[in-house]
Amino acid sequence: MLFDLDGTLVQTRAASWEIFQQISRRFGLGVDSAEEYFGLFQDNVFASIRKLCRDDEHAAEVSEAFLALLGEGYAPPMVPGMAEVVRSLAGHCTLAVMSSNSIRVIRRVLVENGLAFCFAHVFGGDMTPDKATAIRMFLADSGSGFGRRCVADYDEAGDVRTPDPASTVLVTDTAGDVRDALRAGIRVVGVAWGMHGVEQLTAAGAEFVALWPQEISAHLLGYLAASGPSGTCALPAPDPPATREDRNCGCGCDGTGKCDIASAIRNAGAIRRSRRRSLATSPSRPDAPETVIPKTGMPTELLTAVRRICPGKSDP
Repeated sequence: MLFDLDGTLVQTRAASWEIFQQISRRFGLGVDSAEEYFGLFQDNVFASIRKLCRDDEHAAEVSEAFLALLGEGYAPPMVPGMAEVVRSLAGHCTLAVMSSNSIRVIRRVLVENGLAFCFAHVFGGDMTPDKATAIRMFLADSGSGFGRRCVADYDEAGDVRTPDPASTVLVTDTAGDVRDALRAGIRVVGVAWGMHGVEQLTAAGAEFVALWPQEISAHLLGYLAASGPSGTCALPAPDPPATREDRNCGCGCDGTGKCDIASAIRNAGAIRRSRRRSLATSPSRPDAPETVIPKTGMPTELLTAVRRICPGKSDP
């Protein structure tokens, strides 16, 4: 399973255009609207950018600047539901990411969303010129058959065959990617929430276009999708960083997250003792009588109990 990043795993339209319009103004590319920018993805985006440039030198400068800006400030949110889809597929398939974006950006997105070890391979725009090349590299490497199951270790299950084009699928949101994948001999599933719509992706040759993330698992796994993620892939994504105070659950773990019965009991006992002391030393209302004897400072309730046990004794 090969995934495009922008527009497929993450919501990219607004975030990507915000960065590219800076590049367009800086280098005089003449792309003045978001729709014009989205049109660049009918082909490989960097091939489209090359057509806007004076020469190869200018194109290299523009591409380098674009990747640098993406690396500095591009942090789009995940498409809702896609993290669960990735985990469900990781238990059945070897997963890879292929993107025109840089490895730096891909790593940031996957790490921040707890998905880095669901993917066995990553091909960025600073590593391969286009997805067609990345697909050929993936298919040619016998090691590509080894995957991960949401942990750092790679599978060591034994004999793994070189990937078969007939059972290799690219999931993408652009017509250009669909055509590249088909030329490489692999299957393609489109997603309707990215750069291009259902009609464009279907016309380009996608075998199926998902309207919702969950349809990807259903289309590719059939009834196996109902079982959901398994093993380590079933673990939820890590919570976002929080302060010690925010994470204190009150059980006595002091925000470490290592809750246990003993600490919970100790903490509960301390809370009860604190409440009893508060009730014994504080009036329940402004006009309530004082419950502490001025002479000794001993609570009335305790003094009464002592008198019952030791009749005839004088007050301490």
